[in-house]
Amino acid sequence: MFDAGGVLTRPVGGRWNPRYDFESIVAAHHPHVRKDLFPQAIDVGQRFLDAGTATANRTDYHRAMLAVLGIDRPSEQLLRQLEAPAVGPVIETYPDVRRVLDQLQAWDIRMAVVSDTWVGLEAMFADLGIRHYFEGFAISEVLGCRKPDPRMYAEGNRLLGLEPHECLFIDDDPQLVTAAKDLGYHGVTLDREAQRGTASGVIVSLDELLPIIETERTADRPPAGPAPKRDRGADH
Repeated sequence: MFDAGGVLTRPVGGRWNPRYDFESIVAAHHPHVRKDLFPQAIDVGQRFLDAGTATANRTDYHRAMLAVLGIDRPSEQLLRQLEAPAVGPVIETYPDVRRVLDQLQAWDIRMAVVSDTWVGLEAMFADLGIRHYFEGFAISEVLGCRKPDPRMYAEGNRLLGLEPHECLFIDDDPQLVTAAKDLGYHGVTLDREAQRGTASGVIVSLDELLPIIETERTADRPPAGPAPKRDRGADH
């Protein structure tokens, strides 16, 4: 079970929210907007996102930022444009993602995404060419809750048809990994900025995930034994 942002994908333009073209869209509708207020507006928007236990309504999120910019009554056209799919990709995969997913798929490892995000992630993964690796997506906007709510993790293992103790959860937030472990899942924290060997249970790239899973696969294999006797009658 993979988190998406920070684990599989990163934002084009260096930030997750708001969309990379937020400033240009707003300026096109309001040419005289004070551009020096954009950082403050984005900060208010992030606090708005962090305040709730469920994924925020996108329109309310944009209204909160626009209010800081002095746009108290945004047009429906502006709001629709901010919520419409961006032109071009807004996320990209990390360099290690495809080769690791290829190997896990070759091992017949079932995979799902468990992510605090809005609807649309599955379509973005399809555009990136990685949708086919996953059995399904547990999306916070759909479920009405965010990690560490147990329902998020439970939807992940439901999609896989597995019990919690049969699942490994990977996230870049150690608190969310701890929450998963408390619920009976295995868990690994991915910290792409850390040094290799920083701490137990922490990996610095997805490549380090492969030996962990290979060890479990080897442990689960039945011991080798003599080949079964062939039934001679089967030849006749």
